[in-house]
Amino acid sequence: MALSKTSRKALPIEVSGTPKMPLGMTSAQFLRDYWQKRPLLIRNAFPNFQSPVAPEDLAGLACEEAALSRLIQHDEDRERWHVTTGPLAESDFAKTGDANWTLLVQDVDKWDMDVAALLDHFRFLPSWRVDDVMISYAEPGGGVGAHVDQYDVFLLQGLGQRHWAISTDPDAPKDFRNDVELKQLSHFEPTHEWLLDVGDMLYLPPGVAHDGVAFGGPCMTYSVGMRAPSQAELVGDLADYLAEHLPEDMRYADPDLEPVKRAGEIGKDALKRIRTALPFAAGMDDATLLDWFGRFITRYRSAQTPLAPSKPFSEAALMKQLTAGASLLRHPWSRFAWAQNGSRYTLFANGHAYPATSRSAQQLCLHRTLSPPFDWNGNERALLLSLVNDGHLIARKLRNRRT
Repeated sequence: MALSKTSRKALPIEVSGTPKMPLGMTSAQFLRDYWQKRPLLIRNAFPNFQSPVAPEDLAGLACEEAALSRLIQHDEDRERWHVTTGPLAESDFAKTGDANWTLLVQDVDKWDMDVAALLDHFRFLPSWRVDDVMISYAEPGGGVGAHVDQYDVFLLQGLGQRHWAISTDPDAPKDFRNDVELKQLSHFEPTHEWLLDVGDMLYLPPGVAHDGVAFGGPCMTYSVGMRAPSQAELVGDLADYLAEHLPEDMRYADPDLEPVKRAGEIGKDALKRIRTALPFAAGMDDATLLDWFGRFITRYRSAQTPLAPSKPFSEAALMKQLTAGASLLRHPWSRFAWAQNGSRYTLFANGHAYPATSRSAQQLCLHRTLSPPFDWNGNERALLLSLVNDGHLIARKLRNRRT
């Protein structure tokens, strides 16, 4: 992240949020000047923030078989770190003491609707770029050590205070310690340090070294992480997709070949975004590339998948429930995206593709809950029926949500 001295001076690294501009600026300014370019501390980004999850609830979730959790303890005297991978037990917490430990639980937004609602504040980003909300609870001195993430992250202070130190030095070494099971940096010299209060939020682009430590008392931090698949992951998944879908008779061909003028030359082609990340996909048509990427990006990294109802709905039975006032809830583990290719619209859900309309695709991606009335046409109702029978949507009458 090489920044010129001029750009460092011209753009502040700390701003204050306002009710109209929680980022301390417009979302367009943030994306232009900071997104994937430089870190930003936003004071009071979430004014009067009340944590929707209590520490004891987070500990309970960490004991669930399907939850992804880690308990990290730091022995300062001997400079040793111990990691316990979940599911955790109550006995694991009995050994922690009152300092120098932290609990990390990923995908809390899949388990708690109020945590999921926090993602509404990040709608200026493509929804399929958002990976999860991880919550960390720490006693004083607790943290995971200095490290580097390869994805964008928003770190919202939800309880207590946390001291953050970051390094924007582009020449700082990035080698890891070999004596701990965490990917901690061997060398870390901070260039900026802050104490974050409840409601403050620190944005970090990929590659910025950082270290967060609970300060003064119990601390909870909400980490909104972005999905940033590596080129290796993209290539591997696309290769599997192509191997499954391409016919045997599709081979390299050059019927318009002309006499060679420069031996060994490979013709050039224009690649954009996905094509830039996947050079060998230059010859793929738009429909194939969109179909693969939509399926790929809506699959979660873990094996959690929605379960289909024990008895499939008929269209009549589903419409009867919706007419009676039921709403459609997106399953917490269902990830939606959509794409347009010519006049065709496709909705993607957890690696599956469904024919859609412009309206249905956008509405399903925009809202986690669809409420009546449902004035959808026949094709759109067929889409809803498929999503319900595949477990991506759940028909349910909602109780009044607590405020």
